[in-house]
Amino acid sequence: MRLIGAGSRPDRPQVDHDLIVTVPNILTVLRFMGVPLFVWLVLSQREYGFAVLVLVVMGSTDWVDGYIARRFDQTSKLGRILDPMADRAALIAVAVTLAVAGVVQWWYLAALVVPDIILATASLIYFRSHPDLPVSVVGKIRTALLLLGTPLLVLSKLQIPFTDVYFVAAWTFLGLGLVGHWIAAYNYFWAILRKGKDLQSDDDGGHG
Repeated sequence: MRLIGAGSRPDRPQVDHDLIVTVPNILTVLRFMGVPLFVWLVLSQREYGFAVLVLVVMGSTDWVDGYIARRFDQTSKLGRILDPMADRAALIAVAVTLAVAGVVQWWYLAALVVPDIILATASLIYFRSHPDLPVSVVGKIRTALLLLGTPLLVLSKLQIPFTDVYFVAAWTFLGLGLVGHWIAAYNYFWAILRKGKDLQSDDDGGHG
């Protein structure tokens, strides 16, 4: 079974429907709800074990909702925007939480946030809203690496065997994920500029 694009059916083209209440969208909302639970477990309760479980569930829903959407023709325009937003919000909120808890350094948070600030600024300048770009393969791999590395890093803080192994594995995934994050951001930035300029050209042509 493919990890990227799982559930897609070559015999049926993917169509983004005007749907709001779908199983994938519900799973995405649940992923949003997992963020405050994770924050509470780490900062208030110091329950890193349960926090890891929350991260695993959140990461799993990211794959499951995409599979269900493609397999059962439940892709939607809302989901195409909501799903990457949920991923980004979760990754940044988790990074902030771990930085406050002293699990990661603040430079890691900056490495995540700075590209998103640049992309958000470009999106507001050209579109005044979300640019509605397709998620790239690099972006999907980046998200998967960060979602794998984060719970491993939290595991390395527990009093369990092989914490050094978890730590090394975590930063291997996180390091590769950060590289992918900047590459994806670079590609998205130029895609935003191209789409924005094309829209401006169309508008100028329509008013000519």
